[in-house]
Parts: sequence; structure tokens; C-alpha cells
Amino acid sequence: MICPWCSHDASRVVDSRDTGTLVRRRRECESCGERFTTHEVVERRLPQVVKKDGERQPFDEQKVLKGIYLACRKRPVTRLQVEEALVAITQKLGSRPGREIQSTQVGELVLEQLLTLDRVAYLRFASVYQELASPEEFLELLQPLLRS
Repeated sequence: MICPWCSHDASRVVDSRDTGTLVRRRRECESCGERFTTHEVVERRLPQVVKKDGERQPFDEQKVLKGIYLACRKRPVTRLQVEEALVAITQKLGSRPGREIQSTQVGELVLEQLLTLDRVAYLRFASVYQELASPEEFLELLQPLLRS
């Protein structure tokens, strides 16, 4: 690891802490003795997302997270639950064969997770995701939830 102060390329790990999704390491430069922190995350090979217009983009966890947070706004859903839902989505994406996934399939994975978290959040996300245009369409979406 290159020292941010002297640019020396050798450092030693002084302390290492696992925070669940990443490893935080305190390092000390072997040349100047300065300490600095690095964060190590696992690099996952997630598929490219094919949008409705055919454009391809790398899967963006932050975009999915933002959508889930927005759907869960002012609902009794914790940050940990949202992060666990994101982990479940990325695990399913990572275990799929192929290098591409349709954006609609990503939306379905999000809906699947939201249904287990909070039914109101599910309805919020589904109404925007499925571009509902009338109260009748909203009632159609609501009917299966009322039966269960």
C-alpha cells in the first residue's frame, strides 16, 4: 500500500477490524512512520444491467439502496434490514449465470425483498416501478396483499 504522505510503497498492518461488509485496516508506513487507514472490500463480479432502452450499465448498489430507502421512508424498517435486503439482492445477482440481467429482473428482486420487509414499502416501490397510471391498477396490485 502506498503511503499517502511520503509515497513509499511498503507499510505494515497495525490493526485490522472486520465490520461485516468490509475490513478496516490501520497501517504504518515503514519509511516515515505515519499511520493511515484503508478499507478493504470484496470485489464481486455482478452482471451488467440492460435498461429498457437497451443501454447497458454496471450494477449500481447505491441506486438500488436509494430506491429501497425511498420506499421505506417513514416506515418501521431499520437500516440493518435495508442493508440485509441489498446483500440478498447482490448475492442472487452474483450467483446467476450470465453477464447481463434485465433491469426488470433487478426490480423484481427488489420487490421480492420489500415484500418481506414492509408491505407499504412494497406498494410504494411497485407503484412507481410498474408505472401505475390509475387507481384501478393500484387496486389490482393491492388485491393479492389483502388476501394474504
